[in-house]
Amino acid sequence: MADDPFVLAGRTLGSRLILGTGGAGSLEALEQALVASGAEVATVALRRVDPAARGSVLDVLDRHGVACLPNTAGCYTSRDAVTTARLARGAFETDWVKLEVIGDDRTLMPDAVELLEAAETLIDDDFHVLAYTNDDPVTARRLEELGCTAVMPLGSPIGSGMGIRNPYNLAMILDQAQVPIILDAGVGTASDVAIAMEMGCAGVMVATAITRARQPDLMAGAIRHAAVAGRLAHRAGRIPRRLYGQASTEDTGIADFDAGN
Repeated sequence: MADDPFVLAGRTLGSRLILGTGGAGSLEALEQALVASGAEVATVALRRVDPAARGSVLDVLDRHGVACLPNTAGCYTSRDAVTTARLARGAFETDWVKLEVIGDDRTLMPDAVELLEAAETLIDDDFHVLAYTNDDPVTARRLEELGCTAVMPLGSPIGSGMGIRNPYNLAMILDQAQVPIILDAGVGTASDVAIAMEMGCAGVMVATAITRARQPDLMAGAIRHAAVAGRLAHRAGRIPRRLYGQASTEDTGIADFDAGN
């Protein structure tokens, strides 16, 4: 949609879907899903990929001209996240980073205190930070005020497939934001993506819902179309919700068959 560009850090993207590469059953399955998704950006965890190794996910991305977005997956402190991001800058030759700082192993929820500290350090170091955060409007606002390129609130915990569990909080984040809001984590299927886009998210980040689907390429295609449909619906504007029905046609001009009786 040329009249509705998706711009991140000065780069215009044709797809509003960012693909996560974690959890793919094989490189072949990942490649098929990547092509079907139409994504132009995909995340790669530095802690799980050797940038110098051949025959890796990086070869798949290079083959299809997909930009690599390093992430700090697996980091539990600001210090570890900053160190990982700086290593990724050298390894992948990019100033973009998806910043994750996890609070605990069970919920995989972000640690807001460590996240804000890491974001501030990396922004001062001239990174373009896309920050994964909880669905707290206050934390989202503070990340934006620090200078994050995008804020990425979760819909529900990573890998849960539970969709958007707190649309009220997400709506508040969207209402106050001046930077792109990208839904991250919790997507289970295409309808979750459509809802996020209808609400006004600038994009969606999807990994598990695609890579662990029974047929990843089919799910990737479904999510691709859902993102487009949801964005169009957001731009079109939905009708108000009503408690009772309302006829779609006016009463004017309706014949009165009882007039002669």
